[in-house]
Amino acid sequence: MIFNGEMVRAILDGGKTQTRRPVKVPHIDRDAMCELSGNELAGELSAGNYRNSPHGKPGDRIWVRETWARYNIDQDSHDMAYRATPPADWPEEGRWRPSIHMPRWASRLMLEITGVRVERLQAITLGDICKEIGCGLYDFRPATYGFQVWEDLWKSIYGEVNWQANPWVWVIEFKVVPNVQDNPA
Repeated sequence: MIFNGEMVRAILDGGKTQTRRPVKVPHIDRDAMCELSGNELAGELSAGNYRNSPHGKPGDRIWVRETWARYNIDQDSHDMAYRATPPADWPEEGRWRPSIHMPRWASRLMLEITGVRVERLQAITLGDICKEIGCGLYDFRPATYGFQVWEDLWKSIYGEVNWQANPWVWVIEFKVVPNVQDNPA
């Protein structure tokens, strides 16, 4: 699952424990050979039917893709750098690779899905905004500030028109788990 640098930092800080991704409606349920509208899909998920989620079900693990690079290759060392938290000695001419091209072995974060549901984008609660953007427990700014930050973030990724449409979204709750890979390097 792809995250931008700001969201990776929020995951690393322990504040981000949710992500929202647009539902493609009508959603095709290949098992039942039918199309589900947003309301039908929400009903299916509330009944515990997770086969419809393209992101997985509780207990599944997903790895985080982020902008990354390798450096010190000429020194027979393959150190990893991540755009969200680059090392201090990263050379100016470094070659960053986009998150979409990150292979599994380069990922540093593994997430375990703890919950999946469907809701309207703008039905988000203030508590869920904090789980989305990683605001601190003692953030004393008014609730309207958090909602505005959430709205601006969504618009920066999906656009103003998508925000105004108030689409159905997958709400994926997760926790960070140890990243044990088949080929640690």
